[in-house]
Amino acid sequence: MRPRLLALSGLVLLALLAAGCGARSSAPYTAAGSAKCLTDKGYTGVTTDASKVGFIAGFADNGGIRATAPNRNVLTIAFAADPADAAQTAKAFTAHATPFYRRHMHDIMQIQRNAVMVWTTAPTQAQIDTVTGCLGS
Repeated sequence: MRPRLLALSGLVLLALLAAGCGARSSAPYTAAGSAKCLTDKGYTGVTTDASKVGFIAGFADNGGIRATAPNRNVLTIAFAADPADAAQTAKAFTAHATPFYRRHMHDIMQIQRNAVMVWTTAPTQAQIDTVTGCLGS
């Protein structure tokens, strides 16, 4: 019975390692890798044009996106160089927000690796899931 238990434990461990290794990438998310998916998911006005995505997103290392969700909630994403740069980008969004938005940044801003997402109103969980599912390299 012991050899079967060890073999089964080994298979479970191998499956867990395989599931964790190939599924994730450390490549940074980019505007170019994410924009088409947002359009496919029903977002309108999706643009990566630096002159239209806003100052902070326009100068982000990996580009920026501006898009409108089906419920008219406008989304801006700044794709920083890496997660540490994303934290600095989030600080820049907060520092340059109007007092009204600054008070609500915890509701309207999310960070996923190097992507800083800022909405005009608090997004639904479905919106967050859609956008994070669209983040690509």
